[in-house]
Amino acid sequence: MKVAVAGATGRTGSESVAELRDRDHDVLALSRDPTGGQRDIGDLATVLTETDPDALIDFTVPEATVEHAAVAAETAVPLVVGTTGFDDDGLAALADAAREIPVLRASNFAKGVHALRDIVQAGVEALPEYDIELTETHHNGKRDAPSGTALTLLDDIDDARGTTLDRTHGREGEHERAPAEVGVHVRRAGNVRGEHEVLLAGNDEVVTLTHRAESRRVFAAGAVDAAEALAGRPAGEYDFPDVL
Repeated sequence: MKVAVAGATGRTGSESVAELRDRDHDVLALSRDPTGGQRDIGDLATVLTETDPDALIDFTVPEATVEHAAVAAETAVPLVVGTTGFDDDGLAALADAAREIPVLRASNFAKGVHALRDIVQAGVEALPEYDIELTETHHNGKRDAPSGTALTLLDDIDDARGTTLDRTHGREGEHERAPAEVGVHVRRAGNVRGEHEVLLAGNDEVVTLTHRAESRRVFAAGAVDAAEALAGRPAGEYDFPDVL
């Protein structure tokens, strides 16, 4: 395959480039500040038209991804989105693009995270009276908080409980815990790749369910899996479990 990578100089983008090369795919590395052989992403429409890649992997920022999605739709290039932190308008823009091309968006491309999602839902369903707390930790340069994965896990918890729990972001001063709340705690430090923990407590016992990424390469590998899986798919919105 020939795969373009937007944000090729970023943390996960650069790992995606390496993963693609390890799998012997042709790589078009794109950056808004091209160095080391990357191509300038400034005129993406021209780049995609000239090179005709089989897919575009995007690990950038929401504002840029929205622009890239529109161009990908115009040039009929399937899109894999690993960017997180979209607002409603951004999500709507990706949905618009998915009317023309396959768009696979995931908050996390680690296979273990999606196993964790299933386990969390099973645990929450099995322990309906237990308190729930969620903690996530990432490197000190991560922009969005809570992480996209944390928000996905919170949605899974709501689905398992059959209701929307109140999300309490940290606690300060006097704060008696309400029965229908889930505590959400965000930590940003060092070079932590990503860690998510769901804690369930009640009946004099505690259950903790945790996923920790040891390397960003796990996210890159999943994104490349997604790009490979989009080949030949019809236009529409896809999620990483569709690949798994």
